[in-house]
Amino acid sequence: MIMKELKTDSQILIIMALGLGLTANAGNLVTQSFNGTGQLTFNELTTAQTYRGERAPAPSGPVGRDLGEGYPISSEVYTTRQRTIVPDSVTSGTNTFYPWEPSKFQENGYGLWHYGSGIDYGKDRGIMPAGYDVSSVNHAASLLRLFTMSDVHVYDKESPSQPFCDLQMFNAYETNCTPAITYTMLYTTHTLDAAIQTVNALHKQTPFDCGLFLGDADNNSQYNELRWYIDVIDGKPIRPSSGDHVGENKIDYQKPYQAAGLDSTIPWYQTKGNHDNFWFGSEPVNDYLRQSYIGEDLLRLGANILLSPYSGFDERNYYMGTVDGSTPYGDIIGAGPVSNTIAIKVAADPNRHTLSMKDWMSEFFDTSSQPLGHGFTATSTNRDFASYSFDPKSDIPIRVIMLDDTQGANNFTNHGNGSLDKTRYDWLKSELDQGQSEGKLMIIAAHVPIGVAGYGFGVGSWGPESYKTDNELIATLHRYPNLILWLAGHTHYNQVTAFKSPDLNHPEQGFWEVQTPSLRDFPQQFRTFEIVRNSDNTISIIITDVDPAVRDGSPAAMSRVYAVAAMQLYKTPSPYTPTCVYNAELIKQLSPEMQIEIQNYGTPITPVRVSPIDIQISGPDVLLTFKTVLGRSYLVRGSDLLPSSWFPIAANVQGTGNPVTVRDSGGALYSKRFYDVETSP
Repeated sequence: MIMKELKTDSQILIIMALGLGLTANAGNLVTQSFNGTGQLTFNELTTAQTYRGERAPAPSGPVGRDLGEGYPISSEVYTTRQRTIVPDSVTSGTNTFYPWEPSKFQENGYGLWHYGSGIDYGKDRGIMPAGYDVSSVNHAASLLRLFTMSDVHVYDKESPSQPFCDLQMFNAYETNCTPAITYTMLYTTHTLDAAIQTVNALHKQTPFDCGLFLGDADNNSQYNELRWYIDVIDGKPIRPSSGDHVGENKIDYQKPYQAAGLDSTIPWYQTKGNHDNFWFGSEPVNDYLRQSYIGEDLLRLGANILLSPYSGFDERNYYMGTVDGSTPYGDIIGAGPVSNTIAIKVAADPNRHTLSMKDWMSEFFDTSSQPLGHGFTATSTNRDFASYSFDPKSDIPIRVIMLDDTQGANNFTNHGNGSLDKTRYDWLKSELDQGQSEGKLMIIAAHVPIGVAGYGFGVGSWGPESYKTDNELIATLHRYPNLILWLAGHTHYNQVTAFKSPDLNHPEQGFWEVQTPSLRDFPQQFRTFEIVRNSDNTISIIITDVDPAVRDGSPAAMSRVYAVAAMQLYKTPSPYTPTCVYNAELIKQLSPEMQIEIQNYGTPITPVRVSPIDIQISGPDVLLTFKTVLGRSYLVRGSDLLPSSWFPIAANVQGTGNPVTVRDSGGALYSKRFYDVETSP
């Protein structure tokens, strides 16, 4: 026990700190404070570093790199609990250029960003009973740790079957929507490779039990796009160009490279998105589209393919265009009206052929990572049935239900909505019934979220042909108290939704929905999840956004610049701006039966007390400084009456490898106060 006594004019202040010992590397002092909104912020960098403007490297990329060499990530790997990417404010006036003119981005102030403070929204009790007190609840045991990635949209930008011309007409700029044309399309495999390497680095700190990939692996349902996706995760050589492979000897986004591959000890599982077997994620592939994929002529369509009645699919009066891979900025060429645009041809490539649902699922059996099929089986593949379930750990009662909730090819809408036919709905109910009867906590992982938008009101809506509307589906899900999570992607941004129980007497019927953003669009993140049993046998789901740890000058770093620029140009609406990050601890009530069932499961979490704690008085406040270890989280507690009545001062303080200072606002106003800092081993 450490005691510090300070005499003032009016009182004697006694401050005590408890500690056992923890070794850490010391470094520069960093500060933590409350920002006045109930959100903890952390500043782990010097002022100069924090506000460093990141400008785009030269578009030619690394020079002199041997073919087959990889792109290692930064040696410093952080989560957004430790630091965030913050887009700079754009001061330019009215735009005089379009989002498909990337050479003009920097000179107009687009694509610039700086590091900001880490973010933690703390304990979210959104589905807990009113008055639930978290102050005396501790983490008792770790049950499961996983990561999710979604909407990678691996892109064959040189394909003749791209809709660039229509996207230019529909979605110029400042349209408050998801970017239609973004130059991250040049670097989709590189961004995935950087994200995979970042997962590997985090896995070395604290192992993951599995990874879940939530759909839209490829952008245009092409064979070569899917092969790049699987091969990046498998750690194969990548040749990220098609056709005659122009520019692959000098253009950064075209150069072949060696992917790092996911750590072989992490099994990963796949679900299906709308882009995985529809043209551009919206249209079943007819004979004309099918030929355009593998031919040399650019796709010709009408002007209206994105709004009802979608008449442009029956017209041939616009060339859609393609990307010239020999140009540093990936110039779009050949797009415009047939009447006054010179027709161009591209090098045909049979590897661009489109994939049926069965073809797409079958490719996951051609893999060197685990498990074979990545969740799909030969039987389900032959049935065109892309849903399945599995238990990530044999000794933990948690089941993951991977659900295909995309529309079928015979629907009359634009096929970008959520939907369940009767077969999939009945299968889902059967899985939930079985999991509930077996005493399993359940996670549903799908592509399209629920309860986000009504049909016709934006991305995330459900199609009118669905056997059940998403509201009817939500009502069904509330009948299963062991359901803890619905995981989704599709919208391309972070969002957390609390589905509170409709019955106040049974709060265990509530569940959480967590959406994972896209690696294509800002914020270009994946998520980590740790599911923890608490001391009162509630469940905590600790969610964290992670930026790929890109190295300066790499293709993935260039992708970040383009993602920021696209968000600024299109004024993309996203929750939690400006960082678009949501980290929190989501708490879930369990039924009395499940509390008994779960009480002895998991790897025990025994807190380690941290010592020494340096204590300083700053006016009415107390400053507590202690050493930290990168990747660990810390709980700072206070007490005015030992040995009980501890209260949290700061939870989920993220270790940086340097000392961290926590402020106890008003702590010096008390006659005595005890302090304790704990971390999980």
